[in-house]
Amino acid sequence: MRAGLRALTARGRSFLASGVAALLMAVLLGENDLFRIGVLVAALPLLAAMVVARTRYRLSCARRLDPARAEVGGEATVTLRLENVTRLPTGLLLIEDTVPYALGVRPRFVLDKVEAKGIREIDYRVRSDLRGRYTIGPLSVRIADPFGLVELSRAFTIADTLVVTPQVVALPHVRLSGEWTGGGDSRTRSVAAAGDDDVAPREYRQGDDLRRVHWRSTARRGELMVRREEQQWQSRGALLLDTRRHAHRGEGPRSSFEVAVSAAASIGVHLAHEGLGLRLVTDQGAEHLTDTGLSWSLLDTLAVVRQSPVRSLDMAVSALRQGGGDGLVVAVLGSLDPEEARELGRVRHSGITGVAVLLDVDTWDGSEPGSNEDYQAVQAVLSGYGWRIVRLPAGTSIASVWQAAGNRGRYAFSPAGGAA
Repeated sequence: MRAGLRALTARGRSFLASGVAALLMAVLLGENDLFRIGVLVAALPLLAAMVVARTRYRLSCARRLDPARAEVGGEATVTLRLENVTRLPTGLLLIEDTVPYALGVRPRFVLDKVEAKGIREIDYRVRSDLRGRYTIGPLSVRIADPFGLVELSRAFTIADTLVVTPQVVALPHVRLSGEWTGGGDSRTRSVAAAGDDDVAPREYRQGDDLRRVHWRSTARRGELMVRREEQQWQSRGALLLDTRRHAHRGEGPRSSFEVAVSAAASIGVHLAHEGLGLRLVTDQGAEHLTDTGLSWSLLDTLAVVRQSPVRSLDMAVSALRQGGGDGLVVAVLGSLDPEEARELGRVRHSGITGVAVLLDVDTWDGSEPGSNEDYQAVQAVLSGYGWRIVRLPAGTSIASVWQAAGNRGRYAFSPAGGAA
């Protein structure tokens, strides 16, 4: 009953106050009719509070996101599934889901009645122009009486996560040469090149082809042994993203930083789909990417990447050198000086293809492309170390200039105009 009284709405409190006032006036004036009216008006919210407080609705809730990952500017559908698990029908239900401000206003729905063992499904859409990982939920249910005098809130604990990834654009195929490194069961030699006596077997695993059983080792070890798979070859590469705050210009979704993140996502997904074993490096060091679903792991990481207060690329250069085995290094860079360009340029050596995507950050302030002398000097330094240069001024899609990554020689050219 106390919970019901605390749940009185403004209308319910007004009814109760009016009823008490009518009762007092009826006693003072000796008006029996006014007394009856006062009893009726005061009793109505009290009865509603008692009924709502004694309600024993049991509801189950499930939420489904379709898709669980959405690109910036894309939409996702949220489906709420409510089930009345009791044998009593519910009264009026007010449904409100908790949604972050970046995804829009909180959705609210009214369910007039859910029959016993009944199920209701509610759909609504969310959209975000900002990258990030957003928590949707928990769901709250307000139980109200038909007159709107009492509302009692109950909440579920379940919540789901929507990942808003950077925008990914399709890139044209560009031939990028690089080293090839081994992977698989045997990293030293192929079974095909080894004799029957030299083969290195391993224990049988569920699902192994029985044709790969190595009977001599099986007889010697007393357990089923199989030949290791032939060595698989996979190209490896590194993707560097410059997240330094002072290296970028602009604010919001159209800032040079957001363009750089989108470019890195597009390049990373493109290379992953071409079979490249990729690792992500920022100015704060190497980022962890899971081997399973590499492109999804990359997008999940880039969805939450933020600008850093770091002033130099020293940790990024160190991470690139420590990684080793990279046949391709793609660097998406903001503003940097010639000395930083020299440090980065030395990362590339014989057998490594280096591609530098240089954002002309001054164009975000309205300057002409390539007008900054430091920008031109950085191009010259990196080109001198054998890097391929892709210029990316404001208002230009990475897809329109990516062809420049395939140009060899000291200087590469891009459709944005002029020598890179």
